[in-house]
Amino acid sequence: MLESWRWFGPDDPVTLRQVRQSGAKAVVTALDHIPSGEVWPLADIKERQSVIEQAGLKWEVVESVPVHTDIKLRRGDFARYTENYRQTLRNLGTAGVRVVCYNFMPVVDWTRTDLDFKLENGAEALRFDMAEFAAYDIYVLRRAHAEKDYAEEVIAAAARRISDMNAAAIEDLEKTIIAGLPGGYGSYNRTQISSLINEFAVLSDDAYRQNLIAFLEDVIPSAEVAGVVMGIHPDDPPFRIFGSPRILSTLEDARILVNTIPQAANGLTMCAGSYGARCGADVVKIVQDLGSRIYFVHLRNIRREPDGSFWESEHLDGDNDMVGIIDELLKQEQQRKRSPGACQIDIPMRPDHGHTMDYDQVLKTTKPGYSYVGRLRGLAELRGVIHTLTSLRMNDTQ
Repeated sequence: MLESWRWFGPDDPVTLRQVRQSGAKAVVTALDHIPSGEVWPLADIKERQSVIEQAGLKWEVVESVPVHTDIKLRRGDFARYTENYRQTLRNLGTAGVRVVCYNFMPVVDWTRTDLDFKLENGAEALRFDMAEFAAYDIYVLRRAHAEKDYAEEVIAAAARRISDMNAAAIEDLEKTIIAGLPGGYGSYNRTQISSLINEFAVLSDDAYRQNLIAFLEDVIPSAEVAGVVMGIHPDDPPFRIFGSPRILSTLEDARILVNTIPQAANGLTMCAGSYGARCGADVVKIVQDLGSRIYFVHLRNIRREPDGSFWESEHLDGDNDMVGIIDELLKQEQQRKRSPGACQIDIPMRPDHGHTMDYDQVLKTTKPGYSYVGRLRGLAELRGVIHTLTSLRMNDTQ
């Protein structure tokens, strides 16, 4: 597996020098200064690529080329935005950047309710609290019929939570949920998000899946010609929020997508934390069943709670079988080496998110989920697992 690091460009408080010192060999980044829907010029791509290569690293994965809302809803100027997307894929292929991560989540790309959830050891983690989200949805946003989407005990807990919040606490919760998170596309105010929710709410899961399929039918041929593979990120969280459709939350969802668009350029981003946050999820089985179409990996662990809440745990200590996941991914790489196809042989992976440690505050590298020391610890642990499993496999073949 190719150890990579998410880097947010020249303004990222984590420098490329620090990235290289982490042990990562490659960078995952995007041209966030270009508005969603517009073409990424080849000159801009090569400029970012040059900066990365001068630091002794390689730009291996784009995360992400945002999919404009007009494309997701098949409205307005979606045809122009789709052609712009195709041209961006061509430009990336010309530059030799071969893996594109993207998502098709409605309204918000990913969301949490707490960005500094306190752990027993004093570090901070990201958390999604179902009762707090319901409190915002039902009592602050006042989405029509929102209460129908929650269990009775969650509604009762939400009522208690909102009664304990003052105006400042409500504002902080709203900002956390809808104001945009690192790597996400866009931020909204309450009026804007209410309007957007209403547009997506009229779509069933099947109807929204057809919008995704139509988009891929439009762009995958261009990706194939450009030598680019696309890996879609799963829903985060992997269940319905704001009454909007969810179409990539389960093994079956992913299986439908790769079977419907069978071209090799159409693939998956395996985000262990996103798939794993769904109760009953078996992430190892997802890798076993669909590993040949996994082109990029986010390794993150979670602890689930009975009401659907979850928080992001240490990389090797959570409800996901991280060792089993990595073992299956390494098996997949071995199969690719025996019969190389359209995809790359070494699967790029990055330590997804990390706890905010005390020293991260000193370094001021505290984008939510993207602290330096927290991810450094995660990468070191994951590299240890990869090295051990690889060594054991080599010994078994001798």
